[in-house]
Amino acid sequence: MASSSPHVSTARQPLRIPGERANGAAVAAAALGLPRREARVALRAHARRIEAAAWAAVEPRTNSGGRRRGEAAVCAAAGQVAGRSAGVGRSAGTEVALATAAVVAMGTGNRVLYKLALVPLRQYPFFLAQFATFGYVVVYFSILYLRYQAGTVTDEMLSLPQKPFILVGLLEALAAAAGMASGAVLSGASIPILSQTYLVFQLLLSAIFLKRRYRVNEITGCFLVTVGVVITVASGSGAGASLQSTGILWPLLMILSFFLQAADTVLKEIIFIDAAKNLKGGSVDLFVVNSYGSAYQAIFMCLLLPFLSKLWGIPFHLLPTYIRDGAACFLNMGSLSSGCDGAPLLPLLFVLVNMGFNISLLHLLKISSAVVSCLASTFSVPLSIYAFTLPLPYIGVASTLPPGFVAGAVVLIAGLLMYSLPQPQNCGKTLDKRND
Repeated sequence: MASSSPHVSTARQPLRIPGERANGAAVAAAALGLPRREARVALRAHARRIEAAAWAAVEPRTNSGGRRRGEAAVCAAAGQVAGRSAGVGRSAGTEVALATAAVVAMGTGNRVLYKLALVPLRQYPFFLAQFATFGYVVVYFSILYLRYQAGTVTDEMLSLPQKPFILVGLLEALAAAAGMASGAVLSGASIPILSQTYLVFQLLLSAIFLKRRYRVNEITGCFLVTVGVVITVASGSGAGASLQSTGILWPLLMILSFFLQAADTVLKEIIFIDAAKNLKGGSVDLFVVNSYGSAYQAIFMCLLLPFLSKLWGIPFHLLPTYIRDGAACFLNMGSLSSGCDGAPLLPLLFVLVNMGFNISLLHLLKISSAVVSCLASTFSVPLSIYAFTLPLPYIGVASTLPPGFVAGAVVLIAGLLMYSLPQPQNCGKTLDKRND
């Protein structure tokens, strides 16, 4: 009960255990004849017990001076935990900034490479979507297996309740179905405009289910980001006339798709929060969430295949032939490879970058919030528009910047700066609120 803040801060540093204790845990594991993986898991569990003991040792004092020292100790310890995955000495803010930069870069590459991948597979976009969906299951579970063998993923993480993951898979499958159905009718310029409803749904769902309360500058910043994207995309594109010509059904269906995506993102944030409680202060590995969510999404996509194939104008009984022809074009082999120049390099690059984008986006969600991850993803829209003005291979004539690009980009950046304005906060009050 008489622990001081330097002692707590040192104990909270990740895996920096005093030599005698760390060696003792490792020697004990070896003496018990545990395999290498079990030994690593035992060592990690020992580290978590030391961290938990450090937290338990810090309690509010009865006098005001002691209370302030206790709160300072907790704040120091919390800072160490927040920067755990980034290493000692890196603040949580720096980690979020780096993760945001990764999301923006991956998001821009994802949008550009998707269009490049459709150059050889322009007749087989449905094949590319299904290849990515089911390919992710194989890759994610392979990575999950390696991390399990390394002791990073524990049995407790794998035994988390499956209902939330099933709901994640269902939401992602329904969002994909709604997006495919409406995307086949809507123009390319109108979809980024309608996608700004995603940010609005993020704010609403976070306020309802996560009990978040947003400051005026945060709401204003989100509004400016939305306006900036609309100005950037809509200027000179005729998006408004395109929306009017398609009627009300297809835009509403696309908005429903973004609502489902927003619900999926908020649900994942809830999974991370609940997992921290079930794992007693630990954090579930993001590949557990990715693997289970992708697996259930693939299952629901299989159930929706008759509906999805019809949307793409492919009779269900001809779907095996379509998949075979798409695979031949993807591999750029056989008599069907004519016009498939750029395969398999371009489709594979898209799949790899898309996978990196999903991983980086989930990592940012894990260390920040659903709204922050959405803002970072939104910032890639004007960057991808600018990228298409460059002389990219296989694209042909480069596009020109829309008239309102600079104005829209300025408004968007102003919104991001507005959202990220720092706020003074009392760490002790924050902790008391969390304890309530």
